[in-house]
Amino acid sequence: MSLLRSDVLVLRQDEGLRRDSMQAPEDVAVMQRLRALGWGCKRIARELGVSKNTVRRHLRAGCWTPYRQPVRDRRLAGLEGWLKEHFYQHRGNAEVVRQELARVHGVAVSRRTVERAVAGWRQELCAEALATVRFETPPGQQLQVDFGAATVMIGAERVKVHLFVATLGYSRRHFVAIFRHERQSAWLEGLERAFQHFAGVPEEVLLDNAKALVIYHNAETREVVFNERFRAFAAYWGFRARACAPYRARTKGKDERAVGYVKHNALAGREFASWEALEAHLAWWMREVADVRVHGTLGEQPTERFARAEAAALRPLNGRVPFQAIREVVRRVHSDACVEVATNRYSVPWRLIGREVTVLVADEQVRVFYGTDEVARHRRCLGQRQRQVERQHLAGIIGGAESAPITPHPEALPKSEPALLRPLCEYEAVVGGGW
Repeated sequence: MSLLRSDVLVLRQDEGLRRDSMQAPEDVAVMQRLRALGWGCKRIARELGVSKNTVRRHLRAGCWTPYRQPVRDRRLAGLEGWLKEHFYQHRGNAEVVRQELARVHGVAVSRRTVERAVAGWRQELCAEALATVRFETPPGQQLQVDFGAATVMIGAERVKVHLFVATLGYSRRHFVAIFRHERQSAWLEGLERAFQHFAGVPEEVLLDNAKALVIYHNAETREVVFNERFRAFAAYWGFRARACAPYRARTKGKDERAVGYVKHNALAGREFASWEALEAHLAWWMREVADVRVHGTLGEQPTERFARAEAAALRPLNGRVPFQAIREVVRRVHSDACVEVATNRYSVPWRLIGREVTVLVADEQVRVFYGTDEVARHRRCLGQRQRQVERQHLAGIIGGAESAPITPHPEALPKSEPALLRPLCEYEAVVGGGW
């Protein structure tokens, strides 16, 4: 006897058969009815989408029998406490836990065995990593800063720029600056420009564990050691520096979101004619877009919130000059008539080759002094391995431009060689020929 497929579908609907689970008694009843109609085990299994062994087992028993998990030899029995401790210690790395098991307890198991044993704790570990406690800081207390990289079209060329983003914790006002690198000078300059932009200094600055600023950070004891120059910078401006926990950038989530906001709003799909055009665009974007948008969490514009409460809470600058305004270094003039400062080279009069000069690095200028006299002045290079050369500094030597002679410090002039005591014709007579 055969049964049409439509009749089987009716049976499934009537009996409530589910393809993903063949454990209910009504499912076994369908098998028995199909068997009574003359269907074989393979046909029943194929039609119902189950294993033929499952069909045979239920038909052999004559009734529904619950599935029983096979009893396996548990080699990790009694080690649950040790497993949990080391699983959390190694941040969910089952392979490292397996190696520790073999080394400490002499238990050799596969990584899959360890993964099955710690499956319940892995979900808890993932939830812990994602857990975020939203906190709000009072006005003027915290400024979060971070760097992010982006590739921008500048002058028909793809250029990697480094975005310095600072976000006030209370008002969510942003300050954005671009740099060609993320060295310490960029961090300090970015912070000082943010203080100027907000016209004040917060109580604390929360930052990442950048190598340019942090020497050591213990994740367990939370001991942080900042480098000497950054400590001096923080003392100069009077703020407390804080580093977020290692691998927990979520601690400064306001600024992490701000970096993405700048990338996907201010820069997305845009091209710029020059570096200066990019800087002008960011200044416009901060003023016309970021500061006046209605913030999704706060429900008001950052400028309104800043003006109402945070502007007065920031410590005033009181006309204090930038920390990096003047830096004095001593350099020896190289054979190419240049001095080197921060991998960049600046020309000086060639007569000073081999002499020691004093270089004052200001905010935008580099000034070179020999003694008390200023012998060169250049615009400070913002990148690396760049050259600033004035051709008049090379006047009088091969390839130099012809211009008025330069009179540096008297001591800089090399001693002239003594003049010839006799005419050349007398020397010709002695050697017996012309020159």
